[in-house]
Amino acid sequence: MKIVCAETVLLGEEAFSTLGETAVIPDRAIGRGDLLDADALIVRSKTRINRELLEGTPVKFVGTATAGSDHIVAADLSALEIYWCASPGCNANSVSEYITAALLTLAQQNDIKLEGKTIGVIGCGNVGSRTVQKCEALGLRVLRNDPPLAAVSTDPDFLPLETVLTESDIVTLHVPLVKNKPWPTEHMADYRFFEQLKPGAVFINAARGNVCDYDALLAAHQNDVVSHMVIDVWTPEPAFRTDILQQAALASPHIAGHSYEGKLNGTVTCYNELCHFFEIEPCWDIAASLPPSAIPEIRIDCSGRTDNDVLCDIVRQVYDIRTDDQLIRKAAVHNDLERAKNFDALRKNYRMRREFMNTVVHAENAGEALKNKISTLGFRQQ
Repeated sequence: MKIVCAETVLLGEEAFSTLGETAVIPDRAIGRGDLLDADALIVRSKTRINRELLEGTPVKFVGTATAGSDHIVAADLSALEIYWCASPGCNANSVSEYITAALLTLAQQNDIKLEGKTIGVIGCGNVGSRTVQKCEALGLRVLRNDPPLAAVSTDPDFLPLETVLTESDIVTLHVPLVKNKPWPTEHMADYRFFEQLKPGAVFINAARGNVCDYDALLAAHQNDVVSHMVIDVWTPEPAFRTDILQQAALASPHIAGHSYEGKLNGTVTCYNELCHFFEIEPCWDIAASLPPSAIPEIRIDCSGRTDNDVLCDIVRQVYDIRTDDQLIRKAAVHNDLERAKNFDALRKNYRMRREFMNTVVHAENAGEALKNKISTLGFRQQ
């Protein structure tokens, strides 16, 4: 068996070489010529999967080690009778930790008290549901909007979008990119969306670039409808807009889901699906491939400190979102081609970011409420 694997697939060579010959190729460089003797193709989001790439090749299986599948033309693969899979939920916890870091940093930098504020979570699937839990741990009142889930749920807590927008001090998007009715999300955050938004709200997009009309967002920010914006996803990518970057309170190069575990989960899903498809016994020792945590434990004295101050301190020791903000600003050169190369390089060479569960927190002089918050965010305690 021959497997072609995009180079950004975490531990791709280690995993798939246990099953056969594995060729590792830069994501955007994968072409039809590379697949003329391949049985399977494993990618991430930078490789466009369509008829042009695959027709006339022996490829029978395509896996994307990403939660989303916007880069895959499913109809083309169906017509070619090629089985494919994505990795839904693989980076959900990673994105929710990104949102946690963003909220705590924004609060500290702007002297905002999170507790008691209202956050609207738009999209409550794998990512949104985890974000809800962490926001509640931060003391936020959470309003949820998800029309597809509401249509099949008896949960009365799902609210109309207009209600969420008018009542929320913070709005965060966690929807997939959907272009078709009945619930399209492409450019859902448009001029009308921001007209309904509570004046002075914080806006966060770590979902998909195309779910937001960035011209409408810029106008909302200039008119003080949006006070602060946190942007991880862009239109276009990779040549991101510098005018949006300049106005963003925090920005990053589409890495909210790029924790080590988030990327590894995608690889594991594709590996298991490929084994199942070709009826091969899995033989990759995943545990042996895992590196130790860079920050296995944190000791912190909570005496005389607010809960959010303590939580911000803990989170920053594991993941300091300000580093990503600084890096993308350094990458914002005027030349579109160079800016795009910089963006891709930041993603390709992204540092190892371990999730909160890999760190044990010793919270000295902490009350039970604060300890519960630390646990709900995902840290282990002793």
